[in-house]
Amino acid sequence: MVEDRITDGRRIAQLLASELDGREDGELDAVAVTNVDRDVEPSADGARAYDVTRVRDGSESGRLARVFVHEDRVRLEFEIEQEIAAEAGEAVELRVRPKASDPPRTLVFVESAAAVKRATDVVQAVLQERP
Repeated sequence: MVEDRITDGRRIAQLLASELDGREDGELDAVAVTNVDRDVEPSADGARAYDVTRVRDGSESGRLARVFVHEDRVRLEFEIEQEIAAEAGEAVELRVRPKASDPPRTLVFVESAAAVKRATDVVQAVLQERP
């Protein structure tokens, strides 16, 4: 039996948003998907789809990452805890690289639907470092 591998960036972003917003166990109950662009179209450079935000006591308390949609993958850009995001991404075998910008960012690439759970592990690692 052959299983299709989902490598459509928009679909991967949807799956990641569902995983982040829908889980209420562990660290992820403190995360929300915010500033959603429901009409986002994938692009070669990546189009911003939504933000991953920490929630405390029912209100937003800071952005953890921005999510960008490419044609064949998703890119998370972490502005905080860049080293933790890089270490966690490498530990779960996701492609990671720094982005020289102001402020600097760590990019974590999610290249298939199967990698979505690993991406949530990276978000959890950042949450643990940023109480």
